[in-house]
Order: sequence, then structure tokens, then C-alpha cells
Amino acid sequence: MDTLNRLLGDPNEKELRAIRRLVPAIREWEKSDAFQNLTLDVIPRKTQEFRDRIAAGTELDDLLPEAFALVCRTCALIQGKTVLVGAQEFVWDMVPFDVQLVGGVVLHRGAIAEMKTGEGKTLVCTMPVYLNALMEKGVHVVTVNDYLARRDAAWMGMLYEALGLTIGTVRHGMGTNERQAAYGCDVTYGTNNEFGFDYLRDNMAPALEHQVQQGANPLKPKGLTYAIVDEVDSILVDEARTPLIISQPADESTEKYVRYASLVRELRENRDFNKDEKQRAVTLTEEGVKKMESLLGVENIYTERGFQEVHHIEQALRAHGIYQRDTDYVIKDGEVIIVDEFTGRLMPGRRFGHGLHQAIEAKEGVPVQRESKTLATITFQNYFRLYKKLAGMTGTAKTEEEEFESIYRLRVVVIPTHKTCVRSDKPDAVYRTVAAKFAAAARIAKEKHAKGQPVLIGTTSIEKSEAMSALLTKEEIPHQVLNAKHHEQEAEIVAKAGTRGAVTIATNMAGRGTDIKLGSEVAELGGLCVLGTERHEARRIDNQLRGRSGRQGDLGESQFFVSMEDELMRLFGGDRLKSMMERLQVPDDVPLENRIVSRSIESAQKKVEGRNFDLRRHVLQYDNVMNKHREIIYRRRQNILEKIGHVGDSDGEDHPLHDNIERAMAKEMQILVGIHGRDIDPEKWNIQEMEEHMHALHPDLGKKCTREYIQSFDDPDRLTDMLREAVRCFYRDKCMTYPKEIVNRAEELITLRAIDTHWMSHIDDMAHLREQVAFAGFAQRDPLIEYQDQGFRRFEQLLAATDGTVVRALLQVDFGQFMTHAFTDRTEDEVKNVETNEGEIEAGLTAKIPRPTAAGKANSNRKVGRNDPCPCGSGKKHKKCHGL
Repeated sequence: MDTLNRLLGDPNEKELRAIRRLVPAIREWEKSDAFQNLTLDVIPRKTQEFRDRIAAGTELDDLLPEAFALVCRTCALIQGKTVLVGAQEFVWDMVPFDVQLVGGVVLHRGAIAEMKTGEGKTLVCTMPVYLNALMEKGVHVVTVNDYLARRDAAWMGMLYEALGLTIGTVRHGMGTNERQAAYGCDVTYGTNNEFGFDYLRDNMAPALEHQVQQGANPLKPKGLTYAIVDEVDSILVDEARTPLIISQPADESTEKYVRYASLVRELRENRDFNKDEKQRAVTLTEEGVKKMESLLGVENIYTERGFQEVHHIEQALRAHGIYQRDTDYVIKDGEVIIVDEFTGRLMPGRRFGHGLHQAIEAKEGVPVQRESKTLATITFQNYFRLYKKLAGMTGTAKTEEEEFESIYRLRVVVIPTHKTCVRSDKPDAVYRTVAAKFAAAARIAKEKHAKGQPVLIGTTSIEKSEAMSALLTKEEIPHQVLNAKHHEQEAEIVAKAGTRGAVTIATNMAGRGTDIKLGSEVAELGGLCVLGTERHEARRIDNQLRGRSGRQGDLGESQFFVSMEDELMRLFGGDRLKSMMERLQVPDDVPLENRIVSRSIESAQKKVEGRNFDLRRHVLQYDNVMNKHREIIYRRRQNILEKIGHVGDSDGEDHPLHDNIERAMAKEMQILVGIHGRDIDPEKWNIQEMEEHMHALHPDLGKKCTREYIQSFDDPDRLTDMLREAVRCFYRDKCMTYPKEIVNRAEELITLRAIDTHWMSHIDDMAHLREQVAFAGFAQRDPLIEYQDQGFRRFEQLLAATDGTVVRALLQVDFGQFMTHAFTDRTEDEVKNVETNEGEIEAGLTAKIPRPTAAGKANSNRKVGRNDPCPCGSGKKHKKCHGL
């Protein structure tokens, strides 16, 4: 590649040359009399002028030199202003350098700007943020933790406010109104978790007014227009395989399953319930409903118990009437284990969804396990690809350039430093054992501390930080330990890590985003000394640690200490080095130090990086299938919410959903006749199933569509038309007995509930399918193609099942329960009563990168469901990984 670049020209340098041509134009505007005469009180008017020009048709690219120049001029005018973030005071003393202008252009163009530590990335993003905020469609700035979001919003907020922009921050624990206000601002700061979870919550909202991020925000419609991701490698690479998960806590009692299992034994088939073995469905007859009401001691189970309870009764019926022991499942060691219907194999760990497994457990008298429901999930990869324009910045992106390009369509542009880096990077010191390596690092730290040179020691885990701390304590060296738990305190400690005599131990991510500035006299002592106690699988993680030293042309030095017992060396390419050390009989405390050793380690890292990229790409290929389904369902749901939102604008017209519902009812009849009346010979039609189905939809429909009535037709198309008309007339008459607003509310909430319920089931189904297709390779079939094909069929079934649920519920339910807001309030409470895996994701950031194996331990206070993704980040289900 280097040879090709020399022949054809370095593409990075070509892009930089093109961007640098804009810098003189920006500086010319900045130095012009018109801009030099600007004062802080008139700058917001200049911002409004820019907005008016955009509204009149001016393109952002044409406005860029003026807008960037205005930011530079404003930076000069607010010199000396201060803001307090926690206990830290920030004084404004920045005006963009030329290289920062170049970085700003790169970000505006939707690319990744690689800028070394200390080059002022936080200031760089203000220019593209300001330019794009002029469109009034919202700009999101994504950080890795809440502290950095608060700090940057307050610190850069001094500049944005002077420019006339509004700034908001989304933080953990904020309510809907606060979030709407934050997203309604021109610029919104927050963590990747908060932005991602808000997207999922918006797509579970019962009404537009409960959404915060989507285009339905009542304060200022926005959406996902432009985002700048800080530490982009951490979020889009390290966290790429970690899905955001919203689940509902299974806090309901298991006793009801036992009770319903007992009650349904009192019911008799064909009298109290009908079953359709083809569709594995069971429905109560009118007699059955009356009997259940008598057994439960209620007048109307639909109004007094609600959908959920009726659903559990029907599941108890399915367990009792459809699912058979030793055919569909077996009992083994006190557990109900599913039998695969195709292979006959037992499937331990798998569970039927939506309370059916619990109903079977209650029927068989084994312990009933609580249900855990995944309501919504999305990976960071697919969330951030929803933005119309995406950009990122980090100190280390070039090594992952192929991944950014192929997955996110993001180019990486390496921005030159403002001052030449003079840091001395020494060759790796390779020892035979971990103990010898740590002792050597502690010895160097002691020597540096004795002369007053500050030392930063990087480790790969909290456990190793504590081991190094114990060694330094034994040597009586005062030091600070950072483990990426308390971001605000860490930022304060890291900021002081460059002072004379300071010794700081930090894990990978601790204090990231905070500069280490050298104290007085430290430069003469050699600057900050960085000691890495282990090579990481990814070169960029090593580069991040090295980059702590030598910022802005400061002196500094770095060295990594490696042992033959390290995981990287043990698994990838350490055999040759180990045999060399054994042949030379190198003592444990004597290191190998030469460039060949360093190149060997780098080669091992490249192998691991390639393997991990392939894994992430493989995961994404599967997730893309589910992502298509998610987009369709969320779009359908959002369209419904928007139709509901416009109901108030219509005067006496039918609800916008009404036509959809009538079409679904017609489709339901078409499916019914298609299944049971498809034969050319009417004598072979399953008249009984059709009669029972119509009766199950509603007893009054059963009275009209009797066996005799159905038998009077010999043409399936004509029968379908007559059944459609019967259902349509029945539903129209039912709707006319209630006020229009009550019918509208019932149609809205039942439709949304059906979509959400079946989507939750589909999430589980696709996860199970993913496990099943893994064996397709043995049959010479591509597992991915198999997953796509079967997934498509299941998605079609999901859409049909959703419509069927809506039809049955609207025909059966008593609209009287919608006369109050109790049902609506319950729906809203369910959306609020959810859990996220945010702690799991944050734990992944502190663990070893890019295989965050310590995440599960760090989040042990949260109960992980058996079917949830394992917190270790492997991508497997918990039950298949650390839940064994």
C-alpha cells in the first residue's frame, strides 16, 4: 500500500490539500473589517442572517468560510470567560488553529478526523456543529460518558450561546419533558447510550407527545439529521457488537399460572373452548367465557381483568389442549424442555414465549420460572447508520479504516499535528514471566518518580491495576489508581497526572477525553513517561495510551512491557520468541529489546484485528436482516402515531385507522377460507373449523355464519365476500353503539398493543432462528441465506398475525373499558416500567478491548435473563455462554 501511495499519491494528503484551500478564505473573512467590528451583542443577529440565507437557498458548503470565521471571531471575543463544571473551573482561552479548521471541514463533510491527543478535538467540532445547526434540524454530539457530555455542553456552551444557539444535554434519569427540551435545542450533547435508548423508547411510545427524539417532538420537530461521535473508535468499533436492550421486568407473580392451570381443567372441549390444531390456537366459546367469569368471580373478564389476564387464560388453555407431554416437550430434572418439532432433539435452555412455557410448567406441576421480555433492541452499528450525516473524531482511527469505510461509509482523514511530536517511543521490553514484567515496570516508575518525572502506567484490567498498585505501595511510591468508575473525579486526577512527581495507574478507558497538561519544570525532566504493562489486541488502544504523552509538541517518552505469558503472545505468534529466549537462556528479569520483537508483536496484533473485524462484519450481516424488519415495524408504528396525532384536525370523519382495520378484517376472512376452503370440491371443505372460527370471533357472528349458511356456498371467493360483509356489518354496528372518540381510542391502543406484542415475540423468534441456522452448513447450505429466507417468512407471518390479533381483539373486546383513561394509563406505565442494559454497556468500556469479557462481573447487580445477550459481549445468549 505504501508503494502504491508513492506511485499514485497518498489519498489522505490529496484530501488535505483540497481542504487546506479553504483555510485562507476562512482567515480572510475572520480578519475582514466586517467581522473585526462585530461585538458579542450583534453576533446572534449574524447567525439569524445566515439562517435566512439558507432558507433562501444558500448551500451550507457556500456558507462554510463565513460560518467558520464567525466561530473563530467569537472565540476571540469570549476570551477569559469561565464556567464551573462540578468542582472544575474552565477558562476560555482558545482560538482555532489552521489544522483545527481543517479538522472541522472533515467533520462537516461526514468523515472521521483522526487528531492526536491534545490537538483540541472538543473545539474542532464546534465549527461543523454551528454550521449544521443553522439548518435548525438539530445536531447531536455523542460522548462516551455523562461527565464529558455535561462538561463539553457547559464548556463549549459559552461559545454556542454567544453565537445565538441553544444547547441541551440528555442525561440518565431525565424525564420526558426535560428530554424533549434537550432535543428541541439547536445542539444536543449526550452519551451513545442515551441517544440509542431514546430512539428505542420513542418507538414504544403510546402517543406522539411521549416521544422525545423522533420528528414528533412537539417543541421543535427534529429527527436524526447530523451527529458527531467523539471517541468514534470506542463507540462504533469496540461497542459494535453490544446491542442496546430494553426489557420489561418480570415482576408479576407466578401463582396466577398455577391458578389458571387449575381452572382450565374445569373446561370441556367443544363446549367451553374450541381448538384449531393447524394454527395451534385455542379460543373460549361464549359458554367458556361465562364459566371462567363464574370461576374467577367476575362479571366480565374482558373489562375487569384486561387483555393480559385473558391472554394468560388462553395460554393456559393452549398448554392444556394443544401441547402434549413427550411430543412437544419432556419433563427432565424438574424442568420443561422443548422437543424440536423437526429433529426430535431436546432443546435445553429454549423457552416458549409470552407465558406459554410458564403455563406448561404450571400444568405439569414443576416450578414456574418468571418470564423476561425483551421489548426493543438495536446495535450501535444500526442506530448510528440511521443518521442522514455522520462524522466522528478520535486520536486513533487509521488502523480501523477498512471497517469504518465498509460498514459506515466513513472515510478516515489523518489531520497533521499543530506542532511536531517529539515523544520518544522505545522498543518493547519482552520478559519471560508476568511477575518479571510488572517488577520491571515498577522499578522504572520508581526511578522516574525519584527525579520528579511524572509517570502514567497503563493496565488492561482493574485486577492488574490493583496488582501494580500493590507493587508501588511496597516500594513506598505515592500514586493514584483510576479504574473508569467515577468519570468526574477521574477527569480531575488525570488532569493533574502531568505534575511533578505524579504517578498514576489507569485502565484502558479511565479519564479518556481529558488532557494531561505538563506542570512547570516537568519538560526539563523529560515530560510525561508512559509505561504500558501489556500490549492490547488492537494497536489503536496502545496508541491511545502512548498519545497521553507528547501532546502539542511537549517532550515525553513511552515503552511497553510484555511477557511471554500475556494472552496476545501466548495465542498469537509468541512461540518463536519464547523458543528464542529459552535457547539463549535469558533470565526472567532480563528483557529482550529490539525492533524485530516489536514488529513481531505488531504482526500478531494485525492478525487479531483482522479476525475481530471479520467477526463484527459477520454479526452485522445477520443483524442487518433484523434491522430491515425493525425499520418496517417502526415506520408502520410511527405512521399510526402520526395518523392518531392528526385525528383532532378532522371533523366528524372516520378515524384514519378505520380503513386499515376494515382491510385487516377482510384479509382475515380471506385467510380463513384459504386454509379451510381451498379445495375445489366444497364437500371437502372444513365447515366445522370455519363455523367455530366465526363463533370464536364473536358469538353473534357465529349465530349468523352457521354451518348451514357456510354450506350454502360452493364458490370460495363468494363465501369470502359474504364473510367479509358479515364481519364488516357487525363491526360497524358495534362501533355505532359507542361515541366516536371511544371507538377511536380502542382502535389506536389495540393496534399499537398488537404491534408491540408481536414485535417482542419476533425478537425472540429471530434469536432462536439464529441458533438453528448455525447447523445449516452441515447440509451444504449457507447459514446466512437460510437466516434471510426463513426470517423473511417469519416476518410475513408476524405482519399477518398482528392484523389477526387486532381483528379478534376489536371484535371481542368491550369498548366500555376505554370510557376511562385506565387502559391508556396502564399502557403508558408499561413503557415507563422498563429496564435497559446501560450498565452492561458501560462495563464493556472498562473491560479488555475489543473482547469485553469483564462486563458480566461489572454488572452483576443486574439479573440477566437466560435469553438476553450475555453481558460478556460474546454475542451469544446468556444461557449459551456465562449462564451455563
